[in-house]
Amino acid sequence: MNVRRRLIAGSAAVLATALGLGTLSGCSGSAAADNKGAGKLDVVASFYPLQYLAEEIGGSHVNVTNLTQPGQEPHDLEISARQTARLQEADAVLYLKNLQPAVDEAVAQSGVGTKIDAGSLTTLEKHGNEVGGHAAEHDHSAGEEAGAADPHVWLDPVRFGEVADGVAKALEKADPRHAGAYERNAAALRKTFEALDGEFRAGLAHTRTRTFITTHAAFGYLAERYGLTEEAINGLDPESEPSAKRVRALESMAKADGVTTVFYETLVSDKTAGTIARDAGLRTDVLDPIEGITDRSKGADYVQVMRSNLKALQTALGAR
Repeated sequence: MNVRRRLIAGSAAVLATALGLGTLSGCSGSAAADNKGAGKLDVVASFYPLQYLAEEIGGSHVNVTNLTQPGQEPHDLEISARQTARLQEADAVLYLKNLQPAVDEAVAQSGVGTKIDAGSLTTLEKHGNEVGGHAAEHDHSAGEEAGAADPHVWLDPVRFGEVADGVAKALEKADPRHAGAYERNAAALRKTFEALDGEFRAGLAHTRTRTFITTHAAFGYLAERYGLTEEAINGLDPESEPSAKRVRALESMAKADGVTTVFYETLVSDKTAGTIARDAGLRTDVLDPIEGITDRSKGADYVQVMRSNLKALQTALGAR
């Protein structure tokens, strides 16, 4: 078990102890029955970004349960028997296929009437360790995962807006009585994402460098959207390990491209990121993939953390 897995496992254990039976009872069949009796659509989301969409679009007409607890790494999620039962009771499930294999299997075996694959609501692209900017121009993608479908669409507010529209349509079909509310909420959310896109475009229009280094390749769509280049230490899977050749290449690239910062994530401070930063004389900072909201997150929800990410990028890239 590497450092990331040990720290995540420890965080999950502490959280489980703190929540105790209260969390488990929140996933009980009686709670689901009460929500249905109250006329609410019972929705299970596989991890935080999809929980955010379901809550923002569904408003007071939905009850949303997140399968991934705060502090858990979504890619590593294993579904418990209680969660499987919870999924079976739901009216709808919102997940992102190929991000969480255990969820994919549970959804495939469930009898949920409305199954919403967020990845099918927008266009997925194939990304490797290096994405956007000169990577797109010269096809310098590196690493074993070059060419793998990238699921991290929520980090591009434009693509995430497309997903939101699709989620709204699915909820309208599943719960026609409240279709008007879902449509209005989705329209408001679309404006929020459009404003966020405008902030990123303006904030990153003029920078000293266009290249940034991250722990794992989560920001490919964001990089492509705003004309940046993401150089990832690891691939799309945060548990993959970089080769010595990849580390040397990153250190050389940082010097050549004027990179100032190596970004790590909120769930764990990556040792390799710190080593590269020290060896190359760079600083470190957080760029949050927003796979969950914890007390370490720089914001209380998706939009706030995205704005914190923008500020971090502006500082690292030398925005003018």
